[in-house]
Amino acid sequence: MSDSEEESPEKQLKIVILGDGASGKTSISTRYAQEQFGKQYKQTVGLDFFLKRIVLPGNIHCALQVWDIGGRTLGGKMVENYIYGAHGILLVYDITNYSSFENLEDWYATIKKTFEKEEKLPHLALVGNKCDLEHMRTVKLDKHQRFAQEHSMSSHFVSAKTGDSVSLCFQKVSADIVGVRLTKPELEQQHKIVKADIVQYNNTEPVPRPSLPQTKSTLCALQ
Repeated sequence: MSDSEEESPEKQLKIVILGDGASGKTSISTRYAQEQFGKQYKQTVGLDFFLKRIVLPGNIHCALQVWDIGGRTLGGKMVENYIYGAHGILLVYDITNYSSFENLEDWYATIKKTFEKEEKLPHLALVGNKCDLEHMRTVKLDKHQRFAQEHSMSSHFVSAKTGDSVSLCFQKVSADIVGVRLTKPELEQQHKIVKADIVQYNNTEPVPRPSLPQTKSTLCALQ
């Protein structure tokens, strides 16, 4: 390993999770950052913030800033500030709740509006949650795949409850953002948590818009 690889600077990646309330956004982010699943549902108001560090092939160190945006935030004045500067956005829906899938069009429209002055959109990932409830699926696979293709999104299915493919989803999205191709063994490898911080925010004060493509690794909590 060369000295340049050993001293590779840490890449800051802002990953935003969007979708309807009760689609499982908070469960996904909590499962990934803390490897746990909360059985009691509590709706996120404003946003929650998680930080996790991983190492991708090529000794690429990444600090993932995972922003869990509250499902009731859509249409609010703060949502564009929350998602601006994102390197990757996960659009999450519940495979057993068809309306949560239909409403992704509105979330996508918000993304387009937020980044209309930028040269390109962040990496977008379509995430069908609750794949452990396949027998209760209301969103057909072909509809999922068609939506992903039409909007140039990567396609993922996860279960926050069992943890199935949650880490894999974040690995793939992070690798796509930094331009790294993962081999099959690397896709199956689970990264050890180095740090997972939780910061509570509310939506009463504006969030400073970070400049693209880099975001800061520390944020000021809102009062």
